Amino acid sequence: MTQIYLVRHAEAEGNLYRRAQGWYNALITENGYAQIEALRARFASVPVDAVYSSDLFRTMTTAKAVYLPKHLPLQTDERLREINLGAWEDCTWSQVGRFDGAGLERFGSCSSQFRPEGGESYKDVMVRMKAAVLDIAARHPGQTVAVFSHGVAIRCLQAAVRDWPPEGMARLSHSDNTAVTLLEVDGERIKAVYENDNSHLPQKVSTLSKQQWWRDLNDPEASCRRDVTLWFRPLNMEEETERSLYRDSRREAWRTIHGEMAHYDENAYVEAAEHQKVFCAMDGDRPAGVLQLDTAFRAEEKVGMIAFYYMTPEYRHKGLGVQLLGQAVSVYRPLGRDRLLLRCAPENAVAQHFYKKYGFRKVGDVPGTAVPLEYLEKYIGYEEQ
Repeated sequence: MTQIYLVRHAEAEGNLYRRAQGWYNALITENGYAQIEALRARFASVPVDAVYSSDLFRTMTTAKAVYLPKHLPLQTDERLREINLGAWEDCTWSQVGRFDGAGLERFGSCSSQFRPEGGESYKDVMVRMKAAVLDIAARHPGQTVAVFSHGVAIRCLQAAVRDWPPEGMARLSHSDNTAVTLLEVDGERIKAVYENDNSHLPQKVSTLSKQQWWRDLNDPEASCRRDVTLWFRPLNMEEETERSLYRDSRREAWRTIHGEMAHYDENAYVEAAEHQKVFCAMDGDRPAGVLQLDTAFRAEEKVGMIAFYYMTPEYRHKGLGVQLLGQAVSVYRPLGRDRLLLRCAPENAVAQHFYKKYGFRKVGDVPGTAVPLEYLEKYIGYEEQ
């Protein structure tokens, strides 16, 4: 008999930014690295003979909690990957709902009919995950193996072990990031000893404890609340209503930060926006924020410049601002940028706290400005992770 500890990866960008990321090669978040440290402590006294993971960054990085302390090699198997979401990859969940609402419904109900354009069905994942686990167990008879995979892929395996169809997954619980499932494999038989155990995680670093949809599962008053995910549309600066939205956002942001309108140059801001990428963050049909990206600024240095980052007052302090950060990453990473850069007033304590919470660090002062500003930078590449 082989023991297999099946572990979900640590919190990654898709979990934080609320984006569909199956085969998309997302990075681990700041909070995810704290989860990895907790996982390292959990496995410190657990004998492990081999470590496997999917070949995606988020699982290979999480696996370091086990294979590095135990001086084992990491072996990768692409069959352990997350479900391939095809055309949905790196879209916000709200955006998916707008262009493929029926597909999202099939996804949420674990329908056997679910298959996004260019992607996989649940049955596809069930078959490959079970085959991968049986193969790994056959290579390690009588040993203990740690296997690192993904949330939906693990649920697919849990259903396959029970000989359930995909619809049966709706009866299974969701696993937290770095949650552990212990399997016993004897020949072709797979038995779950326990599933989705996250007891090593302090509540302050648990991903599920922070997400409204999870908290609402067992809350009878949940129907009164909405779990808000945003979608993004280009802001058309050639239309007057769109220009007014942008101007109003700029004015309100300046007044909130500085308290007065001295040194405010609206024409310069509008002119710059006309030549840059500007997105409106939307909650359904309601504007919730504005994101402006200056894609030409220091492009040769692989910098992705965020020129304006704004949430409307009614959407502040709701944990939604980080989704704008996800949109900036989504635009800049395919352009080859490995850093995000922005300007922030040192006296803007709320913004300073927000950016530093999500990995931005001061890299200098902005020269030649009417009011003091600092450059804050966040690394979004892979090499330094």
